[in-house]
Amino acid sequence: MGGIYEGPGPLFKDKHMSDILERLADTIETRKSGDPAASYVSRLLAGGEDGILKKIGEEATETVMAGKDGDKRRIVGETADLWFHCLIMLAHYGLRPTDVLYELRRREGISGIDEKAARTAGAKAKAERK
Repeated sequence: MGGIYEGPGPLFKDKHMSDILERLADTIETRKSGDPAASYVSRLLAGGEDGILKKIGEEATETVMAGKDGDKRRIVGETADLWFHCLIMLAHYGLRPTDVLYELRRREGISGIDEKAARTAGAKAKAERK
């Protein structure tokens, strides 16, 4: 497998690993009404779309740099940061991790080339209708 964390172990007590994402999303939801002075997530949410998207850009850049360095622990850590900030973005837009998981499941087994061609064709058809 090649991962840095091998199960089963305490991390894998969840029936579904997606439960972790849902619990994080629930916590983020509670931070929407939290005090920005007392909570990083509340502060980021209070800052609005631009601040959230800027932070995702920063985290994505750090993830790319970790990948270039090839340090597996750093790659995992930076990816966790990126995913976490993406969860904040999803909450900002009223979305949940399950929305992304359903989209991934919809794409499962579809060639990436075919999936991109279908999106491109759909966008072209939409533009032609305007």
